Amino acid sequence: MTSQHLDNLVSVNKLKLEPGDQAEFDGLVKSGRTRPRDAHNETLALESRFDLAYNASHALSLAALRWKGYRSDSRYIVFQCLPHTLGIESKVWKVLDHCHHIRNRGEYEGFMDMNRQLVDDLIVAAEVVLAEVDKLGAVC
Repeated sequence: MTSQHLDNLVSVNKLKLEPGDQAEFDGLVKSGRTRPRDAHNETLALESRFDLAYNASHALSLAALRWKGYRSDSRYIVFQCLPHTLGIESKVWKVLDHCHHIRNRGEYEGFMDMNRQLVDDLIVAAEVVLAEVDKLGAVC
């Protein structure tokens, strides 16, 4: 299963073609499944809730990319590919892309500019991606 947009990213070396692997897919989905639920826990620090939802979103987005038979070495690409891997609307993947930039700023500069609304939006985005991944019924 291929997509012209994803194939174009292969041609510019942003993605690689690589057959899906069921064990990898299952592991990524398992990793992404529990984190959004945990991110709802308001007793956790906002940064922890952000990390849980962001990492869930990334694992699930990567699972979708791998299910389609592609791999990326760049974390941000998996979010930008969501319209082509899962049919995710731009408003959802743009939240994830924005959070990727916030995550990088926190990881590399020590500054995480976030608020409760952004974390809530990120959790919702993670849940949207999870719902679409669940529809795959995927067998790589």
